[in-house]
Amino acid sequence: MQISELARRAGIPVATVKYYLREGLVPPGELTGATRARYGEEHLARLRLVRALLGPGRLSVATARAVLAAVDDPGTSVHEALGAAHRALPGVGVDGAPDLDEARAHLRRWGWRVAADSPALLALAGALDALRTAGSPPPDGLLDRYAAAAGRLGEQDVADIPAGSLVEAVRFVVVNTVLLEPVLLALRRLAQEDASRRRFPDGRPSGAEGR
Repeated sequence: MQISELARRAGIPVATVKYYLREGLVPPGELTGATRARYGEEHLARLRLVRALLGPGRLSVATARAVLAAVDDPGTSVHEALGAAHRALPGVGVDGAPDLDEARAHLRRWGWRVAADSPALLALAGALDALRTAGSPPPDGLLDRYAAAAGRLGEQDVADIPAGSLVEAVRFVVVNTVLLEPVLLALRRLAQEDASRRRFPDGRPSGAEGR
C-alpha cells in the first residue's frame, strides 16, 4: 500500500506518518521509486503501536523509541517486552524511598514473582507507607482479599494478550493498562455506592435509630 492508504487505514494524517518515519519509530517501506515506497501490514501494526505509546501511553518520543527497541530485539521475549512497556508507562507517584520489606513479604505470601525493582512494587510500598502515616493501616485480611481479586484479573488480562505478534501484544498491554485502570477505579467506587445503599437503605447506620 502507498503511504496515503497506510495513513487512512491507521486513521492518522500522512504528515504524522512521515514524522514517525523520520523519527525512526516506524521502519521505512520498500522503495518503489525515487520518492515512493510500498508499505505492508507490519507497518500498519507498528503505526498502531506507536499511536498507543504516544497517545494513551503518554510517552515521549525518546521513551517510546526505547520500548520499540525492546520490541525489535529478536532476543526479547513477550514477558520482557511487556515489562519494558510497563516500566515506561506513567505510574503511581511515590514520594521518597519507601521501605519495601512489608510489600515484599506480602508478595512472598501470595506467591507472586516480580522483578526486584518493579515500579508497581515501589508503588505498593509507598501506598502502604502512606496508610501507616495516616494512622490507617489496612485491616487484617483486606490486602489478601484485594490480592485475590487482582490475581484473578491479572490472570485474565494475560490470557487475553494476543500471542501471535509481539507488536500487538505490547499495544494491547499499553492500551488496556492505561485506559482500563480508570474503569477499575470507577467500578470499585460504583460497587461501594451500591453496597452502601443496600446496607444503609435509610441513610443511617444500624443501631442509630432514636439517637
